[in-house]
Amino acid sequence: VYSYTENLDLNCKVFEQMSDEWLDFVVSSRRGITHTYDIVEGPMADDTIWNYVDDFARGLISRTAFWELVKFKYPTHKIVFCTEEALKCLSYQRSYNL
Repeated sequence: VYSYTENLDLNCKVFEQMSDEWLDFVVSSRRGITHTYDIVEGPMADDTIWNYVDDFARGLISRTAFWELVKFKYPTHKIVFCTEEALKCLSYQRSYNL
């Protein structure tokens, strides 16, 4: 279990919901294109959504088809700590056995 302390000096990108900007960012990231953000937060492309992202990235479906396929999908939320500076925002609290 970790706690998070926000650092306003970091370069953060927050996607409030899936959008064209989010889709383009996910495709770019999956292609290995780097970005300059310390932290990225927003919807997570789970297995089903990722399959549609992959189809879009490979040109198998259009952007319009992608949005039709995911319009009733509700992705989970994730925060990615991309840099050493971002990781300094996390403080270990405790662990427990499952």
